This record gives sequence, C-alpha cells and structure tokens, in this order.
Amino acid sequence: MTMVDLGPQTRILARLAESVTDEQLAARTPCPEHAVRNLLAHIQMLSMAFRDAARKDLGTTTDSDPAAAVPDIGPGWREELPKALDELADAWRDPDAWTGMTRAGGVDLPGEVAGAVVADELVIHGWDLARAVGRPYDPDPAALDSAHVFLLMAAENTDRDGRLFGPVVPVPEDAPLLDRALGLSGRDPGWGR
Repeated sequence: MTMVDLGPQTRILARLAESVTDEQLAARTPCPEHAVRNLLAHIQMLSMAFRDAARKDLGTTTDSDPAAAVPDIGPGWREELPKALDELADAWRDPDAWTGMTRAGGVDLPGEVAGAVVADELVIHGWDLARAVGRPYDPDPAALDSAHVFLLMAAENTDRDGRLFGPVVPVPEDAPLLDRALGLSGRDPGWGR
C-alpha cells in the first residue's frame, strides 16, 4: 500500500455533506442502521479517530469501537465535519503517519494499513451519502485505487466476520472500479433510495 493524499477525497466528501438539507437528515442510506444524520456523525467520528491515528495520538478517539452505538450529529456538525475532514487530510500528509504502528477503532494496525482503511471509509461512505441524498458521485481516483486494493485484501481474508463489511456482492469484472469496490465492501452498486 502506498501513501495517498486524502485531501481530494475529503474535499469531495465535505462538498457532499454541505449539500445535505435539513429535510434529508432522516433519509435512509445504504447502511441499514444509519439515516443520513447517523452517517454524517460516523464520518465525523472516523475523521477524528483516523486523524489521531495518523498523529499516533492514541486515546479515546482511537479506542472507540465504531460499531458500539449508532452515532448522531450534534447541532454544530455543519462547521465541525468539514474541519474534521481537513484535519484528517492534513494529518495523513505526514509520511510518518504511514509508518510504524497505530490504533483505530480499538484495533492496533500498521500505519500504512490504517491509511488504506481510512481511504476506504472516505470513498465508500462518500458513495453512501451521495446515494442517500441523490447526488452524483465521482471519488478521487487515488483514494478509490487505495480503497479497492484494501477491499480486495479484506475479501480474501478467511477470517472476515461480517462486522466491518457485509458479504461480498457479486459485480461483473468489467464493471467500473467504484462498483467493484462497492461489491467488495458488501454494498449493492444498484442501491437506490
């Protein structure tokens, strides 16, 4: 896995979040237990956790299990989420973020793997949000490539327990890379509102 500038993908995600209307906060998403408001909160929380993982600033944010509860956004999310995404991208621009060990979601992992995980999170949840609110979505190619490589490795993992990803959804080999990544993450690329 190689170092990726997450800035282009975090900007795409921030623009998508900015387009969400108050009326859309209750809309359903491809994540069955999450409405748009919960998905936005999850993105904000993972941004802070992986920012701290990049900095090797281990503690509450990096120890929290993202599946422990369904998060909800706070009243300041429109200012806080873009800031968290910017800080995340800045933290992963440091080459040291991609080396050594770190922690995220209560799991210890190599920095380069954590970087690939967060690229996956940003790409896939960007699609989730775009689909939920009916917006077009074109992820950053470098982040998408990183996410796809990570998801290929995760799909080959015989210990895959379904906690992080649903069962692989079959997608034609000649499908666009985003669709293939979505299938590997357990999402149906044809999901609609």
